[in-house]
Amino acid sequence: MPTHTFGPESGTLHVRTGRKGAAAKAGHDLLIEVTRWEATVETAGEGAPPERVALDVDSTSLRVLDGTGGMQSLDDDDRSNIRQTIDDEVLLRQPISFRSTAVRADDDGRVTIDGELTLNGATHPLTVDAALDGAGALDGRAVVKQSEWGLTPYSALFGALKVADEVTVEFSSRR
Repeated sequence: MPTHTFGPESGTLHVRTGRKGAAAKAGHDLLIEVTRWEATVETAGEGAPPERVALDVDSTSLRVLDGTGGMQSLDDDDRSNIRQTIDDEVLLRQPISFRSTAVRADDDGRVTIDGELTLNGATHPLTVDAALDGAGALDGRAVVKQSEWGLTPYSALFGALKVADEVTVEFSSRR
């Protein structure tokens, strides 16, 4: 069974956040890049859909690429403060992992990956929707509701500005 290994040199892993609350216009929707991660994908053969998927993430490697909306654009200090908050208050420098439990592929290249996500020391089911192209590229996304893993979405201005509970994780890999 061929095993393919991916990381930042052969793919991307991004997190997208939204905002809510009475002061949502003051905040930013963030595009965050994960800079240290490794995924392994086992297949039955070249070009075949995945049979098993595993992902390990260094939670201290998240970097803000972009912030849209808001009253002012993000500067380097803002990005640094967000990174520090993610490390110290949100993800608590704990590792993140995903292990597939079932993978289903259809004839159109759509792949559904059921598995377990370990985040903040808690493990819960998560479904990932992906697409496999003829060249073996696997692209997909999953929505993670932070509160289901015991995370409290970041808030400021006495709760008037909050990061939305649901964040979107997007990935793209090239064989």
